[in-house]
Amino acid sequence: MPVVTDEADGSQDALLVRVAAGGHVGWGECEAAPLPSIAAFICPMSHGVCRPVADSVLGQTLESPEDIARIASAVAYNSMDLLQAPHTFSGVEMALWDILGKMRSEPVWRLLGYDKSHPKTPYASVLFGDTPQETLERARDARSRSFRAAKFGWGPIGRGSVAADAEHFVAAREGLGQDGILLVDTGQIFIEDVERAAARLPAMEKANVLWFEEPFHASALEAYGALAGRSAKVRLAGGEGAHNESMAKQLIDYGGIGYVQIDCGRIGGIGPSKAVADYAVAKGVTFVNHTFTSHLALSASLQPYAGFGDHEICEYPAMPKPLAIAIAANHLERDAQGQVAAPEAPGLGIAVAPAALRPYLQQVEISVGGRRLYETPRL
Repeated sequence: MPVVTDEADGSQDALLVRVAAGGHVGWGECEAAPLPSIAAFICPMSHGVCRPVADSVLGQTLESPEDIARIASAVAYNSMDLLQAPHTFSGVEMALWDILGKMRSEPVWRLLGYDKSHPKTPYASVLFGDTPQETLERARDARSRSFRAAKFGWGPIGRGSVAADAEHFVAAREGLGQDGILLVDTGQIFIEDVERAAARLPAMEKANVLWFEEPFHASALEAYGALAGRSAKVRLAGGEGAHNESMAKQLIDYGGIGYVQIDCGRIGGIGPSKAVADYAVAKGVTFVNHTFTSHLALSASLQPYAGFGDHEICEYPAMPKPLAIAIAANHLERDAQGQVAAPEAPGLGIAVAPAALRPYLQQVEISVGGRRLYETPRL
């Protein structure tokens, strides 16, 4: 965006990945800071397992899902000491699935083994207002746009008193209506402080909140586990901070979460997300996508659990910045029942709009030792 603020809104910038193979072009989107992610793709090798992501991707054969898994394994091993690699490869991996689907004239969800894309109930993902009145108005706005569910996140929650936070929960419930699905996301504000987080539970219970998302740091498994048993009504949700399958599985096994939220743009792409979805089913945990940016990312995030008829909730970007809207030429619109589903079209089913993106394009050059390693490609 022309101006980037410090609000917790990940739609203010974007890193798109364009991959060409076999006469097809695929697109993906990384949910990460663009510059270090670009650097991870092209940086000089430091040693044998600190290689640029490009070394494991460019020139590889792509003919099947197994090839994507093979490339992913190569990245994981060859770049294990390059900590940005999972974020960088996430966008690449999405694009590989997009290409493979176009090559086979099949949607990605069918390549994952599903025979149907089940509709999901989208929740409007919005931020808490600075005041309860602003929160009330945002909840009313979501309901006026026919969202049956809404998630309110970040903002002032956890920064003031328990009573002040309770006012926001009440306002969100009032604006959404008693029959709406209300979700709360506190953006890791309580770090590992179980008692401070638990102090908000009575007000959440009173407001009939379905889940309490990310009370703690993504790896604070002990804190998650301690809080999980403190309410019979409000379940914990988390997982968007997982950068690999193991992190997500540990949050399920030791953190006691009831909802695991996976971002394809962080965990390594669609393949690892599908593995976590299958694991969640086996453990009786509900899988949910995490998406706050474009409809390209939204489509990718729906693919891993498109075939689950009983995992019905999905995150839906409700207040994206103009940049995020411009990325996709076509959007995943809600149907007459207010639901949304992974597209039937080949690949990810989303056409990227290069012309609409040109005003946002940032010119980047990376040089090392007088040798240019990267410059922004033309759109």
